[in-house]
Amino acid sequence: MQLVVGLALLLYLALHAPARAAMEDEMAGFIVDNTISHIGHDFYNAFSDRLRATSELNFNLVVRERPDARWGSLVTVEYEREVVYRRFLAPNTTQLTIEANAAADLVRQQIVQRKLQRLLQDTTDLERDEL
Repeated sequence: MQLVVGLALLLYLALHAPARAAMEDEMAGFIVDNTISHIGHDFYNAFSDRLRATSELNFNLVVRERPDARWGSLVTVEYEREVVYRRFLAPNTTQLTIEANAAADLVRQQIVQRKLQRLLQDTTDLERDEL
């Protein structure tokens, strides 16, 4: 029971803790659209709408698209310069909104997990940027 309460407290701190002094100047809540095609823009719109509806957006994301004539479009979502989501979207995707909503939920979950890992990381000898 104490473990569950402790994990819940860590999750709360990860989501609501004030940023460090160096991070306070950084603006958050941006989802940058680097898509090219109509499918990419539709994915971005559904993805960003879902994220704005389900989270506080205290982070920044970049949605990129690399169109391919054979496979469709490769869509990636980056958080702190790391890819947290990657998927090919077919040119005739009829369930694009469902895919974008699932991607938004997965990305939100990945961000929470990375914030928790950062809080639990032992940095007694080295700072986070030195690891």
